[in-house]
Amino acid sequence: MAHAPDGVDPGKTVWVGLQLAHQPHWHTYWKNSGDSGQPTTLEWKLPPGVLAGDIAWPVPQKLPIGNLANYGYEGTVLLPVPLTITPDFKPSALSPELEIKLQASWLVCKLECVPQDGEFVLRIPVRSSTGINGAQFDAAFKASPKPLKDAGSIQIKDHTLYVSVAGLPTSLQGKILDFFPETPEVIETAAQWTQSWQGAVWTAAVPISKQRSASPEVMPLVLAGVAGKERLGFTVQTKVSGNWPAMAPLGGAAATPANVSPSAASAPVGAAANLPTSLWLALLGALLGGMILNLMPCVFPVLAIKVVGFARHGTNQRRQRVGGLAYSAGVVLSFVALGALMLALRGAGEQLGWGFQLQSPAVVAALAVLFTVIGLNLAGLFEFGQFVPSSVALLEAKNPSVDAFLSGILAVVIASPCTAPFMGASLGLALALPAAQALAIFAAIGVGMALPYLAASWSPALARLLPRPGAWMDTFRHAMAFPMFATVVWLVWVLGQQSGIDGATALLALLLALALMIWAFGLRGRGRFFVATFSIAVLALLTVAIGQNVTKLSENPDTATSTALWQPWAPGKVDQVLATGVPVFVDFTAAWCVTCQYNKKTTLANAEVLADFAARKVTLLRADWTRRDPAITAALAQLGRNGVPVYVLYQTGRAPVVLSEILSVSEVHKALESL
Repeated sequence: MAHAPDGVDPGKTVWVGLQLAHQPHWHTYWKNSGDSGQPTTLEWKLPPGVLAGDIAWPVPQKLPIGNLANYGYEGTVLLPVPLTITPDFKPSALSPELEIKLQASWLVCKLECVPQDGEFVLRIPVRSSTGINGAQFDAAFKASPKPLKDAGSIQIKDHTLYVSVAGLPTSLQGKILDFFPETPEVIETAAQWTQSWQGAVWTAAVPISKQRSASPEVMPLVLAGVAGKERLGFTVQTKVSGNWPAMAPLGGAAATPANVSPSAASAPVGAAANLPTSLWLALLGALLGGMILNLMPCVFPVLAIKVVGFARHGTNQRRQRVGGLAYSAGVVLSFVALGALMLALRGAGEQLGWGFQLQSPAVVAALAVLFTVIGLNLAGLFEFGQFVPSSVALLEAKNPSVDAFLSGILAVVIASPCTAPFMGASLGLALALPAAQALAIFAAIGVGMALPYLAASWSPALARLLPRPGAWMDTFRHAMAFPMFATVVWLVWVLGQQSGIDGATALLALLLALALMIWAFGLRGRGRFFVATFSIAVLALLTVAIGQNVTKLSENPDTATSTALWQPWAPGKVDQVLATGVPVFVDFTAAWCVTCQYNKKTTLANAEVLADFAARKVTLLRADWTRRDPAITAALAQLGRNGVPVYVLYQTGRAPVVLSEILSVSEVHKALESL
């Protein structure tokens, strides 16, 4: 909405803003969101000569959530922004109006959080004054804090901020005030703090956060209190004196803040002392989860290749060890790279979780191509050496560790959609940790996954248990082509969930053309050129004609299977059902999650389990994460998870019960017995 009572002329200010109307018990966030959340962001697209200012944030309210606290807004709130009209603004003679475009993003939360965004266009007449929305803007201006003439002060002592503010109006003196620091991640937002009045001076003692991320020299504060029936707010610039407590860097020793002399800072402590117990448990869970990941069915094709690789080296202990190290390096580095990519995308505002890459049809199709090529190679249709220069082939022969490193990368590519036991909680915690500690968890998963092969390659006793080279290897290699093709079948099915039957059919046609081309290049004689040219033309024509069907999402956004028993999950639906007194079971799943499909067939479709659900009148909801869905990502984050499968039993008045990733009939029965 807009407010321009003085018209749109050079030197004038036009007020525009985004109004958010929250449903009951839902909220969005202030500029400092507190312990969690994300401030609303506004990106303006304005004509030349028009400049946008900052949001005139209304005074927020403190929103306690469990043992955390946030700062934000409930009800209806208007976020006003001033636009300055400069002499460079030249409205069109044919259409004398100011066109304003806004791209807004906000996070709205209750128990779960839902990222939302919108695009808006406003057109304000230039030659006539417009006072529309005046009442809403007047209310917003009244709710915005006013600058206090006098500056405040903060003294740091014993991990506490001692705040003193003078010059507050007499109507507030002696009253209890709300305290909101504009600088995030400095205080313990939810901790108990004290305040008092020393005559006309308001004072407070506020605990400093142990996870502090800044050491400001000046801290802007907002103080608010009720005078009569009116809530008054004031912004205060407070100068900080004293020495900030030492901050521990990410996974390292304590560091000295820039504004503290080394002699005044507390002595550095080791990394082990700074890491909380929860992080050590998360690292242990990640290590165990990585080891168990080797037993997941999605990793089997690559493990079979590793068995052949170990057997090929025979009794050459040096090659065994170098290959084990190279494979481990490929696994660990791939996990770290994938984790860093996920954290970077989440930092840029994307709502992603573990396995996010398989939410893209293009990635699924690319993996199907990769596994088709590998399967054809294992089946003996071609050798990779046919298509690479002899120098590269010679280099590979001299450095077999390259193959081991690449197989480590391939293992992670296949394993990444899976969430093994112990991994779920560790991955969920990773999203709440600083980047270095989060990447340490991803690295621990990689170490766990590589550990059995590293041990086998370096232990002579374990190496003796491996099969010896022989003619069986060729037969075994050819047999391993079929698990690869089975993986392709699964990937085509996943793509069908995302892009529909047209997408799956198009991918199959392209894979067939690809196989024809590879076969043609392996031919001998004069016919090779013509057949190869024909196969390339077929592949190119199919790519142009139907390739877009592969990467295009189908029109039906709901890939969840809705039956008489299972209903599709939606934001707020759990609360709606719980309000009627009925318990709820939610299956967070995805088509690309092999563990999810295994649990679905063996446990969730079990007749005894379904009968138990029906007997206890449990509502069954299925949250399908096959496609990227920020609402499901946010719901998983609320549970401390960022990947699937996740199984949750909700009951009114009790905390949600999260079941294990490898689900069993007995575990479900036991959980239902608690109802």
